[in-house]
Amino acid sequence: MINIFKSKTKLSFKSLNEWRLAHVSDRRFMILLAIPTGFLAGAAAVIIKLLAHTIRDFFFNMRAEEQYFNYLFFILPAIGILLTIIIIRYVIRRDVGHGIPGLLYALSRNKGIVKPYTTFSSIITSALTVGFGGSVGLEGPSVSTGGAIGSNLGRLLKLSQKQINVLIGMGGAAALASIFQAPITGVIFSMEVFMIDISMTALIPIIISAFVAILTSYMFLGRAFEYTITIHEGFVPGNTWYYVGLGIIVGLVSAYFMRVYFSVDKSFKKISNQWVRFLLASLALGGLIFVFPSLYGEGYETIQSALNGDIVEIFRGTLFERYTDIQWVMLVVLLAIILAKAFATSLTFAAGGVGGTFAPALFIGATTGMLFSMTINYLGIGDLEVGKFALVGMSGLIAAMLHAPLTGIFLIAEITNGYTLMVPLMIVSALSLAVNRIFFKESIYTYSIARQGVKVSFNKDESILSMMTAKNLIETNFSTIGPKETLENLIPLIASSARNIYPVVDENGMFKGHILFDDIRPIMFDRKLYCVLIENIMVKPQYVIDPDESMEDIVNKFNESHKYNIPVVKDGRYVGYLSRAKVFTTYQETLKEISAD
Repeated sequence: MINIFKSKTKLSFKSLNEWRLAHVSDRRFMILLAIPTGFLAGAAAVIIKLLAHTIRDFFFNMRAEEQYFNYLFFILPAIGILLTIIIIRYVIRRDVGHGIPGLLYALSRNKGIVKPYTTFSSIITSALTVGFGGSVGLEGPSVSTGGAIGSNLGRLLKLSQKQINVLIGMGGAAALASIFQAPITGVIFSMEVFMIDISMTALIPIIISAFVAILTSYMFLGRAFEYTITIHEGFVPGNTWYYVGLGIIVGLVSAYFMRVYFSVDKSFKKISNQWVRFLLASLALGGLIFVFPSLYGEGYETIQSALNGDIVEIFRGTLFERYTDIQWVMLVVLLAIILAKAFATSLTFAAGGVGGTFAPALFIGATTGMLFSMTINYLGIGDLEVGKFALVGMSGLIAAMLHAPLTGIFLIAEITNGYTLMVPLMIVSALSLAVNRIFFKESIYTYSIARQGVKVSFNKDESILSMMTAKNLIETNFSTIGPKETLENLIPLIASSARNIYPVVDENGMFKGHILFDDIRPIMFDRKLYCVLIENIMVKPQYVIDPDESMEDIVNKFNESHKYNIPVVKDGRYVGYLSRAKVFTTYQETLKEISAD
């Protein structure tokens, strides 16, 4: 009965696709798909947000009633991460990851294919991690879920790689637009972070998807800005140099965050036992949150306090509340919170939590802007409006860490209705990104997958090369010969082989060199030389390729060597050959596939 149902389902999908191909153009079909994609991705983001905030509000209500609740900060994050690990290991039974890097990997290396379980795996795990106090955000998992919905919808309908890529962009834009109620930001984020080939064919469906997601968010959450801020005066040209200074400092802080983030990740990966990693990281995280309760969860309350210029509210109910009338002490503690946030976020991931770095970037940006402006005021150098500098600091951190300046600018403008500060937003975002690029050529999303040899780039050539892998292009139909054999043994191989290269491989499979047909043509019929050993006439090639090398490096080797075939060797062992012709043909096929409308 089940098999009959599956057969009928496949038949109905096949019939639907045949009808669609005959009556609906690809462009119109993508516009139609923007509606369900926007709704599903928007609804997923809303569900993640509601689940996490329901858990968080439950514990925060307990905190208001219980005098000693702060002591639970030691264990609450660990409980949430433990539940997350249990669900991942025993229910999902697959690696969930942290979202956006996974989508970038799928776009760059896996033809846009995202595993089906990714459409739901991050919803519960990220909500538990953040709701119980993990110091990460919900935006990454939301975007990951939205992108996975788009990818699997495209696969279900058997669409081309180009169309699946656009659907991932649609789902990601919709999720971000929904969680922040910021449609322009969702569209720009999708184009800055995801899209390989930006065109009107892709842009219109993405815009519609974000619009549908916004309506979905309004339907469930109502219409409201994420943050509220009253700007008493717009951009003051006389404060330009202060914004320049803030941009430089924000860029340095973003580089500090990324350095801590990747260093902690690298250190904890050396610990093979997951439960040891969990215990060490979660205890350290709990200690940080106990000392600095503002590190709990996303930290949106702290961001709102920074936008209001209310540093006293940040320390209310903490160990430092008694020092709120000593301004220099508050500034020092605020600096400590900024530095500690990088470790809190990193430890959450190291312990096994699921989340994103978007919210931590907003948190650090707001508190850095607050610290900068309050320090200027405290020293009597100027009289700055704290909320405005906290606002543009948020934009700068997003721009620097994501390497997406327009996303940083429009996100802050939309979620705070702060368009009057467009010039300061541009100054700080541009400068912070420039400073960050001195230390990191990759964004926080692309850095981790870049270490796997996957390069994400808006340059079409680089993007297509990153989609190709050497392992899929290796040719093995070459006749091998041993170094101790003779020219006489080689003659029969030449007669039976269609190739003009003969790799020399010893009995252990180690590559020693190769013989080129053109090199031995003058001597191959001289029987007096048939006793010459192969090792005496072989050539050791200057260039060899490791199968794990990036295609960009491989192409460079072809260009430098001017060779048509280069041997592939892994740990000294012969694997096969890569040919210039096959690399070029595969490049052309991939270009045609992703560029097809």
